Amino acid sequence: MAQIGLKPALERVAAEIDRNFDLLLPVPEDPRARLFHAMRHAAIGGGKRMRPLLVCAACDLFNVDRAAALRVATAIECIHVYSLVHDDLPCMDDDDMRRGRPTVHIQFDEATAVLAGDSLHALAFELLADEATHADPFVRIELVRELARASGPSGMAGGQAMDLAAEHETFDLSTVTRLQQLKTGALIGFCLEAAAIMGHVPAEGRTRLRGYARDIGLAFQIADDLLDVEGDEAAVGKPLHKDEAAGKATFVSLLGVERARQQASMLVDQAIAHLSSFGAEAGLLRAVARYVVERDR
Repeated sequence: MAQIGLKPALERVAAEIDRNFDLLLPVPEDPRARLFHAMRHAAIGGGKRMRPLLVCAACDLFNVDRAAALRVATAIECIHVYSLVHDDLPCMDDDDMRRGRPTVHIQFDEATAVLAGDSLHALAFELLADEATHADPFVRIELVRELARASGPSGMAGGQAMDLAAEHETFDLSTVTRLQQLKTGALIGFCLEAAAIMGHVPAEGRTRLRGYARDIGLAFQIADDLLDVEGDEAAVGKPLHKDEAAGKATFVSLLGVERARQQASMLVDQAIAHLSSFGAEAGLLRAVARYVVERDR
């Protein structure tokens, strides 16, 4: 996979993830059908699939079995999609559109959206705990532990709590950076950590991968903030300018457009530098780093 270009790699991973979700979420002929339809609406089609691509690209560094990498990639996408379903709810960001189509609570209802998110969250850990993901139980439990850590109060959920608080408090640059390291960066960090875990890389050997993940995580969020100000709503697939309307501090509001763009570019260069000890097998990870700041959605 590391030998093909970024666009074909994204398309390939997106198709594989959609196929996995299609197999994992057959609609039953009983009263749970509405829930399964909602899960499928949230999970299948659309989205950048950047996190699954990161998992697969990082697994290439250690010759991890493709099928195993895709199971972990699907698990991380379960967590990402669940977070979007809940984030879109009226009690959170209250969005009507996601990935160019109605959000789950609009297409179905709020209660179904909550349950769809809950079910996708549970599915992530079911996938990681299954022997089909890895024969070594110690690898599986480390994957479960690291994803739980990245998803909870010390990761994504904690960052989301800070994001809600940002509507009523004034955050400085260091606080906004911490917020985004949790809300966005923690799950991106798991993508690289998971590959190292499956590749049996000891913790002390993961420093460069963690540095890469940290830098592209921040660059990704700065790029998101820039898109919120300068992007095309049709291309992005969701309403723009919401942070500005809510009075939230962002990288763009604190740094300005040009300084924010320069910071994102610097972070991408740093991320690529972290991969200097790898050869052509890290080509796709380098391409992902550049894509983070070049994308239009």
